Amino acid sequence: MKKIDLIYNILSEEYKNLKTPSVTQISKSNKKNPYKILVGTIISLRTKDEVTLKSSKRLFEKADTPEKMLKLSEEEIQKLIYPAGFYRNKSKTILEISRKLIDEYEGKVPSNLDELLKFKGIGRKTANLVLVEGFGIDAVCVDVHVHRICNRLGILKTKTPDETEMVLRKILPKKYWIDFNEILVAYGQKICRPVSPYCSKCKLDLYCEKINVDKRR
Repeated sequence: MKKIDLIYNILSEEYKNLKTPSVTQISKSNKKNPYKILVGTIISLRTKDEVTLKSSKRLFEKADTPEKMLKLSEEEIQKLIYPAGFYRNKSKTILEISRKLIDEYEGKVPSNLDELLKFKGIGRKTANLVLVEGFGIDAVCVDVHVHRICNRLGILKTKTPDETEMVLRKILPKKYWIDFNEILVAYGQKICRPVSPYCSKCKLDLYCEKINVDKRR
């Protein structure tokens, strides 16, 4: 068995005891609604999961489609998603995306990476997460957790999440693509923390090269 298969199998087993990431929870509770997942992902950026879930719920109770969203003002959206990080910028982004969806995509979120990347405020991580969670399309979503853990393990050596995505597309079996981000985000939040990770609790301890790990617990 290749190292990456071993790592995936161990992490997928450990994930059963971890908390499901916020955007995946939004996906499951909203029947994989692409628009809600897109907006929820925007809210989740640099925001704790608990805040993301509460903010998204408040917003979706008022507006759960692009048409309804455009009936709200920036100020109203700000109040609904506060205290999400950068809530002022996010309210503007949500309105701009909603307007573009109506004007150019008949109000429907496109299921194509290149089309999603045409939207201001949507980067590769957000676009890939929407493809995975909203459409069930095989895509490699790389956020800070995935980037950090993969480099820490030593299965790749990259400088940015986008670079990590490109390498994972080559070395990660496609059957793992959809679940990979969900599992590693949960593991990164609880065990493989950015600072002083819980190596003593980690089932990957024997297989991890601990790149750039100065302190550990």
